[in-house]
Amino acid sequence: MGSKIIRPARGPIEIGWRELVGLPDIGIAALKAKIDTGARTSALHAVDLETFTHAGVQWVSFHVPLADKFGGKRHTSPIVDQRRIKNTSGVQESRYIIETTLVLGRKHWKIEVSLANRQKMELDLILGRTAVRRRRLLVDPGRSFLAGRPASLSEVPPPAPDEGLLRTLKHGRKPAHAASQGEEE
Repeated sequence: MGSKIIRPARGPIEIGWRELVGLPDIGIAALKAKIDTGARTSALHAVDLETFTHAGVQWVSFHVPLADKFGGKRHTSPIVDQRRIKNTSGVQESRYIIETTLVLGRKHWKIEVSLANRQKMELDLILGRTAVRRRRLLVDPGRSFLAGRPASLSEVPPPAPDEGLLRTLKHGRKPAHAASQGEEE
């Protein structure tokens, strides 16, 4: 009869309604983000979007104005989806969705982000609930910047697998993405 090792359950990590995050896949070491559990989809301020096809895959090329201050580089990423999303005024608009790595404190994982012109918004990135769900995070709406500066990817352990995604793949189904009609930002 083997003995089982019982590990205590880790509690949630407390984060603020604003946090410094990194998006290393597109060269952003740190930027301020608003954690918005009322928004389904995350949104990154991106301008000058141009689409193209490479090896049969749709890609988007874009500028992130904050990142451009530090080098003026254009970013490219495969398009994972195009969705109708309600902007902050409640008006639906079509947006390209990309996948990128998010670094929050010492944790990192892949998220989907819509590309939107957020020039009139205070923060360049909104992290919606699909980006933070199943990550054992607790948002304190009265505090900010609790997670600390985003670590470099070489300093953090690999992300834990998304249990919901693993169950979906195990049963041979395609992963269910957020509804493609009428998402809220």
